[in-house]
Amino acid sequence: MQWVEKTPVYGDMIRTKVRFYHHYGIFVSEAQVIQFGLPDDPLRPAEEIRVLTSDIGAFLQGGEIEVAVPDAGERRRMGSPRQIVETAIARLGEGGYDILHNNCEHFVNDCVFGEHTSTFLQEVRKALRKKLGK
Repeated sequence: MQWVEKTPVYGDMIRTKVRFYHHYGIFVSEAQVIQFGLPDDPLRPAEEIRVLTSDIGAFLQGGEIEVAVPDAGERRRMGSPRQIVETAIARLGEGGYDILHNNCEHFVNDCVFGEHTSTFLQEVRKALRKKLGK
């Protein structure tokens, strides 16, 4: 998956840099981005964080937008833009946030690919295993 700065379109997976991590969402329009919490929500109690919708400004909070550009294999695995947005909308209000096991990147990958994964956490685990010699 490549990430590029460009104008998103309906159903795109988007992200913005927040401190040392990225915050992810599904782009519907300038007025609607569906995301698991807001970029600063990891500082809130997990039980208060929900899948919600906001405008692009609230999503970015002054940051830059990046749009996912999937490779050929990823394009075959992903749903159509309509399916992605419908899946995200169906999850509005959902809770269960966990920074390690159920975060905004997990949410977006679930909506786009039907896979509950986080590249960020996979990289952290890989780095820890390397450091531990495993």
